[in-house]
Amino acid sequence: MTEPELHLTPEHQVRAIHRGPLLLIAVFLLAALGFAAWYGNLLKSPDDGVRLALSDVPEVEPFEVKKISAEDALKENAAIPMTSAPVPAAKPFAFGETGSDAQRAVDCLAATAWYEAANEPLDGQMAVMQVVLNRVRHPAFPKSVCGVVFQGHERRTGCQFSYTCDGSLARQPSDSAWQRLRALASSMLTGGVYAPVGWATHYHADYVVPYWAPRLDKVHIVGRHIFYRWQGGWGTGRAFQAGHARLEALFPKLALVSPAHRTGDPLIDGQIMPVTDAPLDAKLVAGAMAIGDTEKGQFILRVDRSLDPAQLPMLAQQTCGTRSYCKVFAWSDPRLIPKGFPVAEGQLESMTFSYLRNQEQGFEKPLWNCAVFPRSDRKQCIKRRVVIEGKEQELIPVARPEPETAAETARPRGLRSLADPDAPVASPTLSPAERSLGRRRPGDGGGGE
Repeated sequence: MTEPELHLTPEHQVRAIHRGPLLLIAVFLLAALGFAAWYGNLLKSPDDGVRLALSDVPEVEPFEVKKISAEDALKENAAIPMTSAPVPAAKPFAFGETGSDAQRAVDCLAATAWYEAANEPLDGQMAVMQVVLNRVRHPAFPKSVCGVVFQGHERRTGCQFSYTCDGSLARQPSDSAWQRLRALASSMLTGGVYAPVGWATHYHADYVVPYWAPRLDKVHIVGRHIFYRWQGGWGTGRAFQAGHARLEALFPKLALVSPAHRTGDPLIDGQIMPVTDAPLDAKLVAGAMAIGDTEKGQFILRVDRSLDPAQLPMLAQQTCGTRSYCKVFAWSDPRLIPKGFPVAEGQLESMTFSYLRNQEQGFEKPLWNCAVFPRSDRKQCIKRRVVIEGKEQELIPVARPEPETAAETARPRGLRSLADPDAPVASPTLSPAERSLGRRRPGDGGGGE
């Protein structure tokens, strides 16, 4: 007996065609509801039994610290107790990508370890990297390594990692240090875990107190850094289920050390710090006095010694505007400020800050008088120089304190002792050949650093 054939009328055929998509939609909705139930149960904290609604993700506060002394900060930080709850290790992070995205992620992670923890032991650098990777997997933060690192970098203050917005990127690690940290970052991106900090998402140096510190669980101390996680369910492993975006944005601020972050445009790739129209600190603007030769692109400024030295490059940028070539000379003692150009040699030796931009050569350099504004990196300090006849001077590398009186600037010029910068020393004797070639003697400590 044969099966009867099924014949559909045109009307039945239309109904069948319409019913198919409806069934698919129903299946999709059921699957979505099932996933939502599974994910909601996944985010249920075993510690407090509270379901973690994605609409209640904690706010990421900007890094702002109390205005107290380092000594008081050490005492206040010590008074915050370590959590008594377990601190389970984070799960291994599997980046899973290759090519430019992987290289950018490696360089962002390595840069954070160097700029944030270069003076810390190896485990301190790994701990900082672990915080970055923890943030990538937490729904409160961007979903990429570089996105986490450069979150808020467009602001002058309040960026999540201070080195991305305070001018620190003008410093560069040695090649050996950079390659070592890149290897460490690569290992962390392929399963390496620094277990002691657990699921920490925050840290700070022990000589400052961020406003958020008392509201988080203190979980570990490594060197000078204290590590924290969010309290309650949002600080447990169940909260760290966000997936990596698999794409890493290009951040030209890292171009000086990272080829993967270069655009090919020297005005963008970290060689030239971007000119910004964002408002400067009101005190900085009010205290600045400019004498300018706009045609030659050179300016004289007065700056307050109480200013944050990290803002001085920003002031210089704003003063130079979009000029491709620009010099800025700044003094903090009003008695020593030149009345105009050219600036006398003796006056240059009392500068507080100098800045040179030469876009044609892809160059930009801020330098500080470290007797006035101490810098942790001595390469940022204005150094002494040798004046050689017939050679144009582009930088003013002199490291000496500002004189107390203008009369002190009349001291004989020449080489000055690094041990005693105020002690006059006879000018060096150069051979006619050295003068004609504009060469410096070995050990003269010429400019450009």
